[in-house]
Amino acid sequence: MNTRCALLGLGLLLSAGGHAQVPREAFAQPLPALASDAQLEQFFKGRGLFRQAWVVAPSADESAQGLGPLYNRITCIACHPRNGRGQAPSEPEAPMRSMLVRLSVPGKDAHGGVLPHPLYGDQLNENGIPGVPGEGRAHLDWQYSEVTLGDGQRVELREPRIRFSELAYGTLDGVQTSARVGSAVFGLGLLEAVDAQTLQALAAAPKADGVAGRVNWVWSVERQRLEVGRFGLKANQPDLAQQIASALHGDLGITTALYPQQNCTPAQTECQQAERGPQPELDAQRLSALHFYLAHLAAPPRRQRDAAPIKQGEQLFSELGCGQCHVPRLTTGQHPNYPALSQQAIEPYTDLLLHDMGAGLADHRPDYQASGREWRTAPLWGLGLGEVITPGAGYLHDGRARTVEEAILWHDGEARPARKRFSALPAAQRELLMGFLRSL
Repeated sequence: MNTRCALLGLGLLLSAGGHAQVPREAFAQPLPALASDAQLEQFFKGRGLFRQAWVVAPSADESAQGLGPLYNRITCIACHPRNGRGQAPSEPEAPMRSMLVRLSVPGKDAHGGVLPHPLYGDQLNENGIPGVPGEGRAHLDWQYSEVTLGDGQRVELREPRIRFSELAYGTLDGVQTSARVGSAVFGLGLLEAVDAQTLQALAAAPKADGVAGRVNWVWSVERQRLEVGRFGLKANQPDLAQQIASALHGDLGITTALYPQQNCTPAQTECQQAERGPQPELDAQRLSALHFYLAHLAAPPRRQRDAAPIKQGEQLFSELGCGQCHVPRLTTGQHPNYPALSQQAIEPYTDLLLHDMGAGLADHRPDYQASGREWRTAPLWGLGLGEVITPGAGYLHDGRARTVEEAILWHDGEARPARKRFSALPAAQRELLMGFLRSL
């Protein structure tokens, strides 16, 4: 058995909506271009870090120490199960296992980003290490409504209302909130390799139905300048390294060279005084391995693309106008670090741009140039496999949509004409569209 097969550990085969069976590790495959043992060793070193459970410092296991003082989860994979999307709790008192709540107050920081809440920072960390109180609990109270499609079919929709309890550091006065489920993490290196000029050209290209789309200009901590944003649900991170370091810092309390300070606000005395190990807690070598892993996770290939029903659904996708934002094909530019990602034709079904999605999806929390109604177009590759590999995972930024159909019906703003055309389709054509989406 070769090195690739020996290390992957594909596990059980799962059925994918009647299609050919797929390994349950389908979202954890390296790009085929990783051919050498050295590259695969770096890939799997990063995978180990992504799945590693972090512990409180000091610890006998120095390689895993550094958790907290405040944190949401103890592993990266907890919010990205099997490298896929997270799930919102269905009951108000159920814990958030693969989601979190962003916090801010009105205004902007020195670089145009969000202003963290003075007592709680920029996200609610529910947990603290021994001696450090967790910040509190967030709950989702679901509000239900119903829409009727053109052929009379009724679809139930749900919308969350955020509620806090057990707040340890004072009231959340004037707070802006945004509930977020974990996003899928495959294909990120290829998205990073799409150059800024391509995104700006997509923003400038003429579109129909009032669709616009624009880039978000965000702050690069490493280069100390504004750059085109491409990662995060509001495209508020310029590159994969900063996205990773920011998540380590905010979700796990792990410091890096990019974010060297512990995730404590000045008001959190116990957090400030907590014992800590050597800094940064994730050194440059291990951060590089984690970056290499996430940059080289392959997006799963499309399935049954030549089947007649799939082609019919794909034609409907185009006719409805969905492809104006969910752009089917892009070509990567020159990746600054990884040649294997350069000059690749990819099918992510996104333009990585911000779009006004209407009042119903608004979180009323601006982020750099993104308004409270704007969201980055979510990539659709891997959409169908997600139903099998991570059953129950939610769609949209807060996981409110339990099905792809619900997610489409929440589209508004720039996407309203496309959504209205979808709602008017007869059931047979809606199923053709869903079959195409399941093939991605």
